[in-house]
Amino acid sequence: MYLSFNFEVHQPHRLNKFINNDMDLWGRYMDINLNRELFKTVSKKSYYPASYLLLDLIDEHDIKVSFSITGTFIEQALEYDNYLLDIFKDLVDTKNVELMTETYYHSLSCFISEEEFTDEIKKHQYMTKDLFKYEPKVFRNTELIYNNRVAKIVEDLGFKGIFTEGVDRVLEYGSPNYLYKTLSGLKVLLRNYSLSDDIGFRFSSNDWSEYPLTAEKYASWINGCNGDCVNLYMDYETIGEHHTKESGIFDFLTALPEQLAMLENIEYATPSDILDNCNSRGIINVFEHNTISWADMERDASAWLGNKMQDLAFQNLESLKNYINFFEYSKESQEYLLYKNLQTSDNFYYMCNKSSSDKDVHNYFSHFQSPYDAYGIYLNAIHDFKNYIILKSTNNEIIDDIWIKN
Repeated sequence: MYLSFNFEVHQPHRLNKFINNDMDLWGRYMDINLNRELFKTVSKKSYYPASYLLLDLIDEHDIKVSFSITGTFIEQALEYDNYLLDIFKDLVDTKNVELMTETYYHSLSCFISEEEFTDEIKKHQYMTKDLFKYEPKVFRNTELIYNNRVAKIVEDLGFKGIFTEGVDRVLEYGSPNYLYKTLSGLKVLLRNYSLSDDIGFRFSSNDWSEYPLTAEKYASWINGCNGDCVNLYMDYETIGEHHTKESGIFDFLTALPEQLAMLENIEYATPSDILDNCNSRGIINVFEHNTISWADMERDASAWLGNKMQDLAFQNLESLKNYINFFEYSKESQEYLLYKNLQTSDNFYYMCNKSSSDKDVHNYFSHFQSPYDAYGIYLNAIHDFKNYIILKSTNNEIIDDIWIKN
């Protein structure tokens, strides 16, 4: 049985709650101080101690790990804490760490256009090669969002595999602990959401029936799995931020390899190892109307596009694309970069107003008082940005044309 540990490393550029007229275009809409403060806080609590822990576990137990690291995280690391990137480079240099490609802005670009989706993937590939001297072969979309169209685009770009959620309704209650493939042959890795969420969400929940989760107990659960591979996937901030040091998360992860070493049939693997050594056991067929993800109980796209606020905000984002295209902003311009960051999935996640148990998770990540505040502030930024573009232009005929089309 192959066991893979996979982590998502992401920090968004968060929006200002008010338009800041005293700043440049970026600072007008983005809360620079909050982003810096949160990045440094999470680095201290999670990124540094978690990375040092993994370096020790690689050295002592030869474990293997994979990361998907967003461009927005890298940008903030370069600005606020360059040394942190050196730690990630040290991890990659161990040869026990695999990097996966994802959307550069952790965006919803797959719902906007194939062109924008592809551009982001290529930008992320370039960043990974330039910064880490690494060329990923496996892709994971934002929040593991997946359907046949996404898979086909990824396959056409030359990736040998894609990661997504092991959703029951797609597997028809089969096991996520096997390698699958698409109709055209792209290999598909599935996250074991039950075992992943036992750590990611339930670890420090003292009302959970399995609390406290011990390394011995968790190792026995892995050992009891049937299949060829168990893919664990969670936010990197799980270690030290979502679950603090006081919760025992570091002690748990330190002890886990010792417990796994007592088992004969567990072998650490990267996603590429699994793609190379396992045979696919079935077809994953997900039409666009049944798009899946790793978010919320529904494990679909409703965490970002599930209510009228989110739908209207997304429509306004799509209309903003017309302005960007009309005025032919370069992909290096502040205007274009701002437009791309408005596509970041977090902006829409904050607008989710579900009344289910997932509500607390959405509120935990949001810096707004409510989903309605998140919606109003996002829409205000979009409209103000459009007005900025119009005022900057000197071609009234083009301006009139844009207003007519929107």
